[in-house]
Amino acid sequence: MKTSNMSGYEGILVSDPWLQSQFTQVELRGLKSKFASAIKQSGKVTLGDLPPVMVNLKGLSEVFDETQIQTILGESSSDMSVEIDFESFLRAYLNLLARATAKSDGPKSKNLSSFLKATTTTLRHSISQSEKASYVSHINSFLRDDKFLKKYLPIDPSGNDLFDLCKDGLINVAVPGTIDERAINTKSTLNLWERNENHTLCLNSAKAIGCTVVNIGTQDFIEGRPHLIMGLTSQIIKIQLLADLNLRKTPQLVELVEDSKDVEELFGLPPEKLLLKWMNFHLKKAGYKKQVTNFSSDVKDAEAYAHLLNVLAPEYGNANTLDTKDPTKRAKLVIEHSEKMGCKQYITAKDIVEGTSNLNLAFVAQIFQHRNGLSVDSKKISFAERMADDSQTCREERCFRLWINSLGIDSYVNNVFEDIRTGWVLLEVLDKVCPGSVNWKLASKPPIKMPFRKVENCNQVISIGRDLNFSLVNVAGNDIVQGNKKLILAFLWQLMRFTMFQLLRNLKSRTCGKEITDSDILNWANWKVKSSGRTSRMESFKDKNLSNGIFFLELLSSVEPRVVNWSVVTKKETEEDKRLNATYIISVARKLGCSIFLLPDDIMEVNQKMILILTASIMYWSLLQKDEKHDLTTIEATIEENKEEDENLEASSEASKETAPEGDISNMCTEEKDEENEEPSPSVEDKEPSKEVEKDNPANKGDRE
Repeated sequence: MKTSNMSGYEGILVSDPWLQSQFTQVELRGLKSKFASAIKQSGKVTLGDLPPVMVNLKGLSEVFDETQIQTILGESSSDMSVEIDFESFLRAYLNLLARATAKSDGPKSKNLSSFLKATTTTLRHSISQSEKASYVSHINSFLRDDKFLKKYLPIDPSGNDLFDLCKDGLINVAVPGTIDERAINTKSTLNLWERNENHTLCLNSAKAIGCTVVNIGTQDFIEGRPHLIMGLTSQIIKIQLLADLNLRKTPQLVELVEDSKDVEELFGLPPEKLLLKWMNFHLKKAGYKKQVTNFSSDVKDAEAYAHLLNVLAPEYGNANTLDTKDPTKRAKLVIEHSEKMGCKQYITAKDIVEGTSNLNLAFVAQIFQHRNGLSVDSKKISFAERMADDSQTCREERCFRLWINSLGIDSYVNNVFEDIRTGWVLLEVLDKVCPGSVNWKLASKPPIKMPFRKVENCNQVISIGRDLNFSLVNVAGNDIVQGNKKLILAFLWQLMRFTMFQLLRNLKSRTCGKEITDSDILNWANWKVKSSGRTSRMESFKDKNLSNGIFFLELLSSVEPRVVNWSVVTKKETEEDKRLNATYIISVARKLGCSIFLLPDDIMEVNQKMILILTASIMYWSLLQKDEKHDLTTIEATIEENKEEDENLEASSEASKETAPEGDISNMCTEEKDEENEEPSPSVEDKEPSKEVEKDNPANKGDRE
């Protein structure tokens, strides 16, 4: 992005600063479009024109019908023919959204399983001072020893220090290792470029740990928008607190089920439901008769907390806790009990009594971290560990899960293999990346009781995949319903690849609207590095020489010379050095603006699927820039001109190599290759790009847009 484009704020402006602060620019553009659609030929919008428009807006469509919206709007004016402007439209929307929120907030929240879809994706902009104080306390505690933030900490929870600090760069409380600190701009005074890079790195890293950041951008951080910063901070802290709530990290959780057949069910539970299951497991032992189904109304009297803590840490118990009749007094005694266990006071008695769900969830998660009270049954733990997938499968599941969640669909995926078996999530993804491809009249939305409805959904998924020319030989919808992991990963790989290639092809000014192939991406990467005066090259997307990371650092440096700090790069070949470079590559790419979900191991092991997506993402960012002077046609012509020279230079080294034709990457979809004994393929630049490959490339045909 050009500096000149960042020097001023451009967008949709409204005269009331408070009203402006309630929306992101993404939201304002969408609402402006909706408002324009309501304008009649007379060129005006009346109050009576709004119900059919409002009923389709997010946050309202699930709660109100047209008649109800008309009734609510009529409360402000008896004359539905009165003309309104855009600002009045925004105020009416906020009023309706507040009504919808009040109506839908109940003891059994339907959004429990999607706790990570927080306030960054809604227009509910009220700031809870209690939540802010809790999050600030958490940040002060976890980052107090951070060398870069010492001069800023502790943050004052009563003021706006948190939001002001985010204007220079958001605090990173992410999953350890997500951000390489060498990529963070840490100077005392940051220029516009450096500040924007920090914000971009933060947002892309937030996506990479599972945060939903669809309606938030770097401009929102520059302006210090409180509701968006709070929403993202909330998600990051929740992910951190719930990080150990899975069988891979805490195999002792297998004690929560009696039958070994139910262990697989535990793998599919989202963290907050697993936390509820753990809580009820101990409450049952304590003789507590009620079932806790949420972190709001079911814990407001603090009785469940009192029983839970008496089971986990009876030595710190107070006999008066259960005897007292006042819920507030009981909540205070519960907090005192938890503090004796070592839990920091991130919640107040008022938060418990008022049923503040976010803080109560965090409170229970913190208790779990300090003392989970689960036994160490070696037989059960061993069984749970054996059920865990191999590391490669886990990495691919993680990558596809985070990618799906980054798309901004309504569903939130906690476990790919479990959550897509109804077919609904895949239909949402297909509709997102290929609008109009799904026949929603033939789809069934979860919860689905009849198994054949799931099969119908998945059959439509497979049908659309075939329309897009995915390789789906002998694959049926029932394979997805049954949770066939190999086929699920194969389908998702093709879908991710199709999406990436579609983004590239849509850059018509740079690609001339041509179909993009693997060869085009590899040619571009090698041309880009060579044109910057460097000698590294990539023979293929499985070239083992890529494992040290140097090629990708040179590629990143060629698209933006200032983004790589070569003083922190090592050219040694030890595993630790390779990991340092791989970690740095990922953070630098995200800092540049690439949305990627691979891990350092994918670069070190040269996972050709992830290497292709990484290269394509860098290419996409580069082609987006206005100063990119060459399109793919020019690059191909340059490669052809230098072809003879390259062949002469490489003839001596290539003569001794046995080469084999490289298959199209997309053909890896349904069967694994033994790559350990494969020889490197000849450079794509050393041969004419095969038209046969283009023709057979599943991701390059069947565009439905």
